[in-house]
Amino acid sequence: MKHFLGVLTLAACLSAGLASAQDLTNDIAQVMSQDMAPEPASGRAAATSVRAQHFMIAAANPLAADAGLQALKDGGSAVDAMVAAQLVLGLVEPQSSGLGGGAFLLYHDGRSGKLTTLDGRETAPAAASEDLFLKPDGTPLKFFDAVVGGRSVGTPGTLKLMFEAHQRYGKLKWSRLFQPAVQLAEDGFLVSPRLATLIAKDAKRLATYPGTRRYFFTPDGEPLRAGTRLKNPAYGHTLRLIAAQGPGVFYRGEIAKDLVGAVRGAANNPGLLSLNDLSAYRIIERAPVCMMYRRNRVCGMGPPSSGALTVGQILGQLSHFKLDTFSPRAVHLISEASRLAFADRGLYMADSDFVAMPTAGLLDSQYLKSRAALIDTNVAAETVAPGQPPWKAAQARAPDEALEFPSTSHMSIVDGDGNAVSLTTTIENGFGSRVMVRGFLLNNELTDFSFVPRTDGKDIANRVQPGKRPRSSMSPTIVYGPDGNLKLVVGSPGGSRIIGYVAKTLVAILDGNMDPYDAIAWPHFVDRFGTVDIEQGPGAENLSAALQAMGHKTKVRDLNSGLHAIVITQTGLLGAADPRREGVAVGE
Repeated sequence: MKHFLGVLTLAACLSAGLASAQDLTNDIAQVMSQDMAPEPASGRAAATSVRAQHFMIAAANPLAADAGLQALKDGGSAVDAMVAAQLVLGLVEPQSSGLGGGAFLLYHDGRSGKLTTLDGRETAPAAASEDLFLKPDGTPLKFFDAVVGGRSVGTPGTLKLMFEAHQRYGKLKWSRLFQPAVQLAEDGFLVSPRLATLIAKDAKRLATYPGTRRYFFTPDGEPLRAGTRLKNPAYGHTLRLIAAQGPGVFYRGEIAKDLVGAVRGAANNPGLLSLNDLSAYRIIERAPVCMMYRRNRVCGMGPPSSGALTVGQILGQLSHFKLDTFSPRAVHLISEASRLAFADRGLYMADSDFVAMPTAGLLDSQYLKSRAALIDTNVAAETVAPGQPPWKAAQARAPDEALEFPSTSHMSIVDGDGNAVSLTTTIENGFGSRVMVRGFLLNNELTDFSFVPRTDGKDIANRVQPGKRPRSSMSPTIVYGPDGNLKLVVGSPGGSRIIGYVAKTLVAILDGNMDPYDAIAWPHFVDRFGTVDIEQGPGAENLSAALQAMGHKTKVRDLNSGLHAIVITQTGLLGAADPRREGVAVGE
């Protein structure tokens, strides 16, 4: 695993006047690429960035990446590649995303330069109320008591997102994009080491319902092992129906009936999803949220995602500091900016179709300057509080403490016409609600809402409301360089830590001029609520001690991101997949 020893040594050299800032940046990149790279996941290619001249996809599983690449080779668009890859991901990485979940998509049009963002987030059923996750005595349910079963299932949006994006930007036939996933479902695929590990870890919950018990376990009741050939004819049949009939069969036809039956019939914890919820679901085109950082325009998804706003706030604060080294001081500054941004996130951010939000005020330059002024360059703040961004409709709110667990998947794609896709896709917690229907798992996205609707008489913005989309941290990101041209496509899974993973990678590339692989593999550090989580590995204790000396609380732990990035250079494309998982970047 990567470690911070080389960084600490180089920082000491700079403080002693032994290197220029530029020399130091170059030295850090060299040290990180040679000494500090995480061990590649089993089956991965060499730990390095991949070059391509014409098109590229970076995705979380080699089989999914291959399906996307073949679509690109056949003359397909970035959206065609996305659809083909996502359908395979739902099969080979079912714990993270699929037809039963939701997604956010950023699409860059290579000809016009226009950025479009599509919201395919799940919605709360019309029958849901603010007390959905409260016990009869008014206290909140324990997290997994709420997750496992139909209660947590929101109206899925991923399929409709894929279809609408394909209607707008696809080039290949809709049915053609289903062929790789159908073939793998019917012929079988080898269970990967990562999937086998996660099945074993979640065995007790996966054994709750007959569908998941039959699929993820042997007839003897043992969790599937890596290398097992796993077939999913039910998923293959589902895909054949959708390929032939379009999404209508899923949202209004026979699949919809089975889906609602599974949710409402879930033993011990039934849900509220109805046929009307499915038929009424729609994709929403949102205005992109963009932030200038070091002359680059960093863009992402607006509410109900908190990703672009919180990443933007972190970057906006950091713009008032010079980050010419990756020393403990730089980690300290990034962590403090993150804490301040997360304080605002908890108070203000939610589905803006349901609650008023100071979206523009949260990225106001003067406001972020005032927030940056709260950061001591040498000492961690004892406490942080939400700020008061400029906002005409200011309301008394209570901060949100909703959990958001790390699952999800991400892919980055650039096609031969210069179009680009950044897609983050999820069923929320690993294996979602654990309810399986017609070969795919259903989400537990409703547990991204606050379980408690109000505190001390003040409403929580991210409370449950009928038809509302729960707040998300998914941060699909597209960056435009100082010349206005497409520069970077990036994103990650990881629950609420997604924000920190993406922000760190942006700083590494935009401030440190790092190669995308090195930027992704740079060890993680994330501060959301007052403790700096530091990625475990050799040297992590050194960083922990340095931060503690500045007054930080720290915790060394596994931080399993799934970053995928493509940098557009003057000589072609340079892409990378996160070595912490089993993804790949492939192109031509």
